[in-house]
Order: sequence, then C-alpha cells, then structure tokens
Amino acid sequence: MTASNENPEVSSEKNQAPKFIKVWDLPVRLFHWSLVLLFIAAYVTNSLGANYFKYHLWCGYAVIVLVSFRIVWGLVGTHHARFINFIRNPFTTVKYAIDSLKNTEKHYAGHNPLGAIMVVVLLLAILVQATTGLFTNDEIMNLGPLYSYINDELSLKLTSLHRQLFYWILGAVVLHIAAVLIHVFFKRNNIVKAMVTGKKPSKGIEQEKSIRSSRIWLAIIIVVILALALAWIITHAPEAVSTSEY
Repeated sequence: MTASNENPEVSSEKNQAPKFIKVWDLPVRLFHWSLVLLFIAAYVTNSLGANYFKYHLWCGYAVIVLVSFRIVWGLVGTHHARFINFIRNPFTTVKYAIDSLKNTEKHYAGHNPLGAIMVVVLLLAILVQATTGLFTNDEIMNLGPLYSYINDELSLKLTSLHRQLFYWILGAVVLHIAAVLIHVFFKRNNIVKAMVTGKKPSKGIEQEKSIRSSRIWLAIIIVVILALALAWIITHAPEAVSTSEY
C-alpha cells in the first residue's frame, strides 16, 4: 500500500464545507422577488388595454406599498438592509468601479458600492413612477384614484411622465441584470442564489457580519400600516371626473 504524501491539514481544508453567513433577511428577499413579479404584471396589464386598467392599478398600489416598505426597512431593518450600511462615499464608489475592471475589487457581504447606487435609483424611480400613476388620465375612460386633486393639464403631464419613466426604469433593470450576470458567470459570485437563500460564502468578505433574525413581525407591522394608509388615502379621495373635452 502506498502512503499518501498529502498534508492532512490541507486535505481537511479541501473537504471542509464552505462557511456561509446570513446576509439577506426574508423581508428583503420577498420584497425583491415580489417587485420583479409586479413590474412584469404592471407591464402586461397596461399592454392589454384600458379594460385591464383596474388590475394595472392594483399592481401600482402593491408597488407603492412594497417600495415604501423597503425605504422604511432601509432605516430600521436588519444590518445589511439599512442604507447607512451599504451606501458609500463617492471616493469609495469610484475606487470600487476601477478595481472591478481590474478584477481586484473588495468583496462586500451586502450591496457593493455600485449596487447601492442602483438600489437607490431604482427605488426612487419606481416610487415616482407608481405614484404618478395615481393621478393619470388615459383620455379614454380611466382615471387615477387621486386625479380629482389636480387639474386635467397637470394630470396629462404626470401621465406622460408615468409612461416615459417606465422605459428609463426598464433600461436600469436591463443594466442591473447585466451586472448580475457578470457577477455570476465571470466573477463566480452567485448573487442570485444569495437573494434566494439569504446566505453568502464568507470567504473573501471583510468584516463579515451575519444577521441573527429577519425581524419578520416588524416587517409585517410596517407593511400593514403602509397598506392601510394608502387604502385610506385612496378611499377618501373625491370621486374623479375628467374635465377633458373629446
């Protein structure tokens, strides 16, 4: 029998399962994938025509609640969900971008500096896009639930913004998907899987910090409060009647 020359310690390291840390809480993961589905549903219901306007509105209501929740969660949520823990200064962001081109960038447990910019831009753009939808007027038969608070001219301007902003958001989404694919296939960093399981390999991550709890009950309370607030605003709005002349 030939004795193995392999170092037992090295062999042990090879066989040892990679260590993972919990990064994304359940509320963040549910928010992310729910927003993806709602974005698609909003586009489809809008494309199907005026008869599906009601369903398009429901998608918009859900998006407003979801994005508002994520903004609040960015203040009071778990460690990696909070804005203060992933938004970096311009110098750090530029340095990360340059290092990424060299494939020498620092690894972060949560959002990297460029990802942080994309998160903030998408949240604000989607919130504006969904909110303007509440004041829309399609000049056919449908009005947004808050149309009565503004005049017809302003409603048409907001309707135009609502439509045009969609394509800017779509462009940002395509850019986001491209960045994700680069991470997955070229940098061997499966951030898609991490957004499903909530876990990332700890190897190479500096100052790793694993969250202990998803704080589900706090998330539920916030969502319920936001949903009730939006429902109250919509149900207490005066009846919308268009002043357009056809």
